[in-house]
Amino acid sequence: MSKPLILVADDQADVRQALSLLLRDSGYEVATAASPAEVLSSLRQARPELLLLDLNFQRDTTSGAEGLALLREIRTHDAELPVVILTGWATVQLAVQAIQLGAQDFLEKPWENARVRSLVANHLALASTRVQLKRLAEIRQAEGAEDEPVFQSRGMREVMDVAARVAASAAPVLLTGESGIGKGLLARWIHRHSARKDGAFVSVNLGGLAETLFESELFGHVKGAFTDARSDRVGRFESARGGTLFLDEISNIAPAQQARLLHVLEEGRYERVGETASRTTDARILAATNADIHKLMREGRFREDLYFRLNTVEIALPPLRTRRDDIVLLAGHYLARYARQHVRPPLMLSDSARRALEAYDWPGNVRELAHVMQRAILLAKGEEVQAADLRLAGGDTAERLDNLTLEQAERYVIRRALESCGGDVETAALRLGVSRSALYRRIEKLRE
Repeated sequence: MSKPLILVADDQADVRQALSLLLRDSGYEVATAASPAEVLSSLRQARPELLLLDLNFQRDTTSGAEGLALLREIRTHDAELPVVILTGWATVQLAVQAIQLGAQDFLEKPWENARVRSLVANHLALASTRVQLKRLAEIRQAEGAEDEPVFQSRGMREVMDVAARVAASAAPVLLTGESGIGKGLLARWIHRHSARKDGAFVSVNLGGLAETLFESELFGHVKGAFTDARSDRVGRFESARGGTLFLDEISNIAPAQQARLLHVLEEGRYERVGETASRTTDARILAATNADIHKLMREGRFREDLYFRLNTVEIALPPLRTRRDDIVLLAGHYLARYARQHVRPPLMLSDSARRALEAYDWPGNVRELAHVMQRAILLAKGEEVQAADLRLAGGDTAERLDNLTLEQAERYVIRRALESCGGDVETAALRLGVSRSALYRRIEKLRE
């Protein structure tokens, strides 16, 4: 492991020599400079972890003007370099000016060796902490960007338009669509773009919640309320106060739990398990389901009154197979994400991989696509991801297409175009580059 580099800048040779010996003995690499020009030259050659800087480079002056000018110039090029000012007792005021210009500290001459060691160690540790915090902030910023929905299809543009219009309100929203389609991602997007964005986003998967834990999980409990209640517990409603509560897989809860949840949503009040005092909630409710909730209501398995309480606005997310325009775009997004995660250079999608991605049905939707791209990052050997690297279920779809007859391929392409356009023949015709009447003729011919 390389030693931290410290640059000592002072016009006095004895000062440079004394500090160099002390710092090297303390385990640091040391470079020295006797003038502003040498300081700038040293900084161009190698960035030190710390600069010890004297402000008076001319023996006949104590104004420090030359050193302050040098500090200003350094700061224009490197605002993060830790700088400690070397100063005599008569020039402490200069050190104060230097700190106002961005220096971190000052060291008075003559110094105590223990003070030098302590000061240098502390500022190196602070510098390291600042670097780590900056990297963490960059990672969080990048993760935030990665959490933004990625799309260009008309279907998703319509979804995001509705989401943007309802985000600012406190109205309940019900998100529907198949598993793996991004309902949780959209719920977080709505929260981030709402007036509650500074509050908590609390998510609970009701599909994986045992009936016996439903009330404790959502409303909390007090110590001794039941056998395993060894301490008080805050429920999800309480945690989401002032923020957003996302109830995922809402259709999976039992009738009795549906009634309890409806009562809380209507009254805005609840009690912890084992407690008689009521608590209020103002959490905004977002809910999601991958089931046909209208069928469940017809069968009497989901309460209509709870449905109407949850769906002031209902947003139906389209499956990935109907938004073909998004497939390669999403694949590139996940390819870049997992390349960073697995510390691999950026990879490109080959033509064969693009064809395979676009031809595949994606029964697992966006979640499956993300897993496929992560696997491709690990399996790809060159600079491009090949169709074989995708390992799509049923083999390489692109290669299967190569074995179709012309009529079979035409039928396949037309069916895909119609699916991706929601059955809109005019839009499908535009996408296929033919007239509407020509597409109708082709469809009728294939039906013969």
